[in-house]
Amino acid sequence: MRNISYFCTVKCSRYIPIAVIACSIMLIFSNIRAYAQEKQSFADTDSVRISLLTCAPGTEVYSLYGHTAVRYTDYGKNIDVAINYGVFSFNKPFFVLRFIFGITDYEMGIVPFDYFCDEYRSEGRWVYQQELNLTNEEKAEMRRAFDNNFLPENRTYRYNYFYDNCTTRPRDIIIDNIKGAVVFPDAKEEYPSYRELVHSMNGNAPWARFGNDLLLGVKSDKKTDLQEQQFLPLRLMEDFEHAKIKSPDGTTRPLVIKSSYIIPAGAQEHNSGFPLSPSACAWIIFALVIIISAFELITKRKLWPFDTLLLILDGCVGIIIFLMFFSEHPTTSTNLQILLFNPLPLFFAYGIAKRAIKKRYEPLWKYAACMLVMFLIGGFFQSYAEGMYILALSLLIRCVWNIVYQNRFLPGK
Repeated sequence: MRNISYFCTVKCSRYIPIAVIACSIMLIFSNIRAYAQEKQSFADTDSVRISLLTCAPGTEVYSLYGHTAVRYTDYGKNIDVAINYGVFSFNKPFFVLRFIFGITDYEMGIVPFDYFCDEYRSEGRWVYQQELNLTNEEKAEMRRAFDNNFLPENRTYRYNYFYDNCTTRPRDIIIDNIKGAVVFPDAKEEYPSYRELVHSMNGNAPWARFGNDLLLGVKSDKKTDLQEQQFLPLRLMEDFEHAKIKSPDGTTRPLVIKSSYIIPAGAQEHNSGFPLSPSACAWIIFALVIIISAFELITKRKLWPFDTLLLILDGCVGIIIFLMFFSEHPTTSTNLQILLFNPLPLFFAYGIAKRAIKKRYEPLWKYAACMLVMFLIGGFFQSYAEGMYILALSLLIRCVWNIVYQNRFLPGK
């Protein structure tokens, strides 16, 4: 047994160097093959062009802020597609509620470039192309990133308007797959807040602007930085136009090598929408409050249906703001407009109307007046939607008048 063991040890020791050499040769050839395949992959991108596409704002509410996509063109393989991270469907159950609560899922879509252009051409919206100045290696990396994103398990993502949207997704893939750092030389010391950036895009749509401001809270008034303000397509387009790539060896090259309009600006059909602005509607309510309060003062008669209507409207709008506190949108929490519009009036409207009919004292008007004063003070910390100060003043006048009316004209006062 000992001789056999010795024999095996001696024989095996003779073949160990041969096995090591064989494995080393196989490993070398394997690495050479992988390197050759990688080089071939880079060579295949000689005919590839990757461009950032920026689309003009539209007239619909969801298109007011423009759009971003990526054009991938491979002339050698006759491929020309638009990669779009803004695909969504209104047909999904409870789409509006899901969007409000920040649980909307968007998808990555790939369509022929001609189809993509036809859609924007039909709407009279321009499309601006910025061809990226990429190496073959960077093109190959981006192609792999797009392929990975398009896998069924990866193509759907949780949409967030400010932080993760159809503009930030293409930007991140481009920047993350560049060998070096993307430098924006015109970086400013201070950028606008999220609310101000949104205002820059919806100035011609006052009710859309009102709706946004109604839902946005204190956090939306925080100043953004260079990266955060790029959630808007036009901002990203402008930043890319002047950006440079700083390579690890210290050399620089422009990020965009060529820019042009794929679709020139055309005529858009503008929907005038509701003829009155939010401020005009607020002034109408203010005028009604003054007129009805003056009528009650002169006639000493209480028009309780008017207060009931105001309370119901206040509570209905308050439900929307209250629900936004549970939204996944980070900028909708801590909304001080809840002091003006909240669901509580719906619970007290019936009781207040009943006591008003019986000419009984109602103490809740004092608490409502205190909340309105707190709302006005909150304006130092948060920007409110258009016309909100007028509405708050209208309701405050009504609260004060009801307190005065009860003290002067109700029995026992």
